[in-house]
Amino acid sequence: MDRRSFIKLGSIAGASVAITKGLAGCVSTKKPQDNASFTHGVASGDPLHNSVILWTRALPETSTPSAYILWEVSTSKDFNTLVASDIAEAKQSRDFTVKIDVTGLAPATRYYYRFKSANNVSQVGTTLTLPKENVSQVTFGVFSCSNYPAGFFTPYADAATQQDIDFVLHLGDYIYEYNGEGYATEHAKELGRTFADDNDTELYTLEDYRKRYALYRTDQGLLDLHQAKPFIVVWDDHEITNDTYKDGAENHQEDEGDFYARRAAAVQAYYEWLPIRPTFGESRLEIYRQFTFGNLVDLYMLDTRVLARDKQLAYSDFRDPDATNSKAFDLAGFTKAISAPERGLLGHAQRTWLNTAMNDSKAKWQVLGQQLLVGRMMFPASIFNGLPFEQIPAHVHVLANSKRRKLAGEKISAEEEQLLAAAMPYNLDAWDGYPVEREQLLTAIQQLNKPVIALAGDTHNAWHNTLTLQDGTAVATELATSSVSSPGMEHYLKMDAATAKVMAEDLSVLIDDLEYCNLHQRGYLTVSFTEKQAVATWRYVDTIKSTSASTVTSHEFVVNGA
Repeated sequence: MDRRSFIKLGSIAGASVAITKGLAGCVSTKKPQDNASFTHGVASGDPLHNSVILWTRALPETSTPSAYILWEVSTSKDFNTLVASDIAEAKQSRDFTVKIDVTGLAPATRYYYRFKSANNVSQVGTTLTLPKENVSQVTFGVFSCSNYPAGFFTPYADAATQQDIDFVLHLGDYIYEYNGEGYATEHAKELGRTFADDNDTELYTLEDYRKRYALYRTDQGLLDLHQAKPFIVVWDDHEITNDTYKDGAENHQEDEGDFYARRAAAVQAYYEWLPIRPTFGESRLEIYRQFTFGNLVDLYMLDTRVLARDKQLAYSDFRDPDATNSKAFDLAGFTKAISAPERGLLGHAQRTWLNTAMNDSKAKWQVLGQQLLVGRMMFPASIFNGLPFEQIPAHVHVLANSKRRKLAGEKISAEEEQLLAAAMPYNLDAWDGYPVEREQLLTAIQQLNKPVIALAGDTHNAWHNTLTLQDGTAVATELATSSVSSPGMEHYLKMDAATAKVMAEDLSVLIDDLEYCNLHQRGYLTVSFTEKQAVATWRYVDTIKSTSASTVTSHEFVVNGA
C-alpha cells in the first residue's frame, strides 16, 4: 500500500474501529445499566476452531455517546449455563456497533449468544466454531450481490432454514453504493424498497455508507441468515464503488472528492457492520485470510478488487473514434495491453501468501473464495461489433447451431468457421482481463497436485467452468453463484425465461470450458465437502418481488476428489 493510501485509510478507520475481547470460562456478574435497543439483530462471523466474532448494534434510548451492554455465550438455547459473558461498550464513534472476539471455545461446537441492555434483550443467535480434526463433512452456503431496491433477499431467507449449511461465505457486493433512481430500481417503489431522503444519493461519506448498511440490515431474510449461521465475508467493488481498483474506480469522478477518503469511509463502515476479524489490523486494506476445516478443507478468502488490482481495460479504449470505419479496433494495441506481464489482480504479496499457504496445506481440498470468474469466458467476437443487445441471444443461437452441426460431423461454411474461430472475453473486469496473472495462478495450482475449487460471484449469474491452462490442461473447477437479487444477463439482454434458458445452453456449446450456466434466476450455491467428493448445488428462488419465496429449481454437480 502506498503511503498516501495508508494515511487516508488510517486517519479515518484506525482510531475508531475496535473489537472487544472475550474469553470462554469468564462469566461476569455485572448487569447492564444503560437502556438500548438492538435495532439490527445479531450476527457472528470469522469462526476459528477456538474463537468467533459476535456482532450487534445497540442504539441508546437517550442522546449519549455510548451504552454499556452485556453479551452472553452458552451451549444451550435457554442459557442455563453460560460459557462466557461480559460488559461491552457500544460507541457512537463506531455507529453503536459492537464486535466481540470470544476466544477459548471448543472446536466444532454450536454456541448460542445474545446481548442485553437494561431494558431489552436481543434475539438469540446461533454460531459454530471450526472443526480441528476428524472432519468428515462441511457445507458452505455461497452468496453474492444483494441489491436492496431490486427486490427482497429471499435467497438469504431460504438458506436460513437449511440445516445442512454450516457456514455462509459471502463473496461481496453485500451492499450497493448507487443512488435510488438508477440501476435496479425499476420496481423499488412498488416493493417499498426505496432509500430514505437522507441516503438517496450515491454513497461518498462514512455516514452515507453507515446508513446504507443499516437499511440493508432491516431485510428479514438477511437478519434471519445472520442470526442462524456464522458468516465468512470478503468485499467486492460495490462496498466501495463500481469497478474499484487500487487507486480509483469507474464510478468515482474528480468532482466526487478524494477517492482514498471515500474508500477509507467505505472500509470503516464495512468493518463496523460486518462480523469480520481484520487479520492485518483495522487500518489496513489487506482482507485476505485463511480458514482451516481440519484436514478436509482449507479456505482462502481473497481480494481481487481493492488491494492490488490494476485498472480494468475497456474495449472502447482501443477503438479509433476518428476512423472511417466506426468498428475499427486496435487489436495489436489491445493484445499488448492485456498481455502486459505486470498487470494483476492479487498483487505479489497476496499471490505469494496464497501459493505458500496452499503448498503448506495438509487439507484434502483447496478452496478459493473470491469475487471474479476465473474461467475463459470467450464469447463470439461478432457480438462486440455494435450488435444491439436484444439481438445477441438470436445471434448466439445461430452460432451455437453452427458448432453443433460441426461437432456432429457436418461440414459448415467458411464464414461460419470464421465466426466460430473469432472469440473475445466478454468481461474484462474478470480474470479474463488479467490473463498473465491467471496463468501464474493456474500453473501454481497445477503444481499442487491437490483438488482445487475456485468460488466466484460478481456476475449475477451461475456458472460452472473447468479451469484450464493456455494449452488446454485442466487444473481446477470453478463454481460461481447467482446473485441474491441483482439483475443478471436476462436484464441486460432483455431476455424472457425461455430465451435465457436457450442462450445458457448455447453458451455451454460455444465456450469450451463452460459446463453449465444459468442466466436468469436469483439464488445461491451450496458446496458440501467430504473426503471423496464435493457436491455443488445451485438453488434458485421463485421470486424476489415478495417476501414469500420457495426453491423452484436446482442443479447439481459432483466434483471428484481423486
